[in-house]
Amino acid sequence: MEPELLHGVTDGVATVVLHHPAKRNAMTVAMWEALPPLLDTLAADPGVRALVLTGAGGTFCAGADISTLRVSPEDAQTLAVRAEEALAAFPKPTLAAVKGHCVGGGAQLAAACDLRFAEEDALFGVTPAKLGIVYPSSATRRLVSLVGPATAKYLLYSGELVDAERALRTGLVDEVLPAGGLDERVAEFTGVLLSRSRLTQAAAKEFANGRTDRDAHWAAQARGSGDTAEGVAAFLEGRPPRFSWTASG
Repeated sequence: MEPELLHGVTDGVATVVLHHPAKRNAMTVAMWEALPPLLDTLAADPGVRALVLTGAGGTFCAGADISTLRVSPEDAQTLAVRAEEALAAFPKPTLAAVKGHCVGGGAQLAAACDLRFAEEDALFGVTPAKLGIVYPSSATRRLVSLVGPATAKYLLYSGELVDAERALRTGLVDEVLPAGGLDERVAEFTGVLLSRSRLTQAAAKEFANGRTDRDAHWAAQARGSGDTAEGVAAFLEGRPPRFSWTASG
């Protein structure tokens, strides 16, 4: 099969699969170009409550498929940054489900997700120093925000791969699962996300991503939503809440 992005929506969860198994799901130019419009489509779907990004088979993504690049390195990096920023801006919770290698552009995409769950055999690497590439400032800042400046410098200066346990200790990964346990845990956790308030999640994502001018907007949304009253009532009555806020109002 040709390298491509596969996707589907099941029970409110969109799954995007990086599919290029011949090259450990390395991203081609066409794959980089296809990701932003695909994310726009999924973001506009009211039935999508969360998104999972993963790779086909036993690996996440080995970076960029250099053999397919028919553009300059600068243009290729621009495509990668556009895809990364589109993923970071996705308005609903995002989770990278990582098996095997998560390297280069793959690590860039994983870092742009809100959360990262990995199997215990996963390997992570930020490898521009191996190719003489200047890592984008946006991706560098995002990496620093996840792991701190010391670990970010270690990864960027050396290009060395780190295992899942070290990634967990440094904040690059949120959970590490035993072999064979990732898919079940991701399904379980996305179910938790879908049971929570979309209002809380949307506001938290904006604030966590640095929006400092939206307090009044979200306060007004909260007043008109009924989610707070429902959450309190459900707690007092010992039942699951039935939150009703949606971004469309």
